[in-house]
Amino acid sequence: MSTFDNREESFEKRFVHEQELQFRAEARRNKLFGLWAAEKLGKAGAEAEAYAEALVAAEASANADEIVFSKVKKDFEAAGVAQSDHQIKRTLDELLETARAEVKGGE
Repeated sequence: MSTFDNREESFEKRFVHEQELQFRAEARRNKLFGLWAAEKLGKAGAEAEAYAEALVAAEASANADEIVFSKVKKDFEAAGVAQSDHQIKRTLDELLETARAEVKGGE
């Protein structure tokens, strides 16, 4: 193998690793977000866990962020929970940073 081939292989491996970490962080974020939303909706225990796991399952979709946001927004509206779009999106962003730190710490 040439030096160029080695560099190319190294970049490919790093890219795959970074994508895997991103996927895990987003799945973790969705779980944390689901637990946060479940608490706002008055769910606890197994019911809260099931709600969070439903949001984690959305990560397999191409537009997962929009699906997660829309589901929680719709559920909040149906339950009369007062949270603006901005508050929901800010919480998503904050929890993504928390999840990235957790995933990176457990690499």
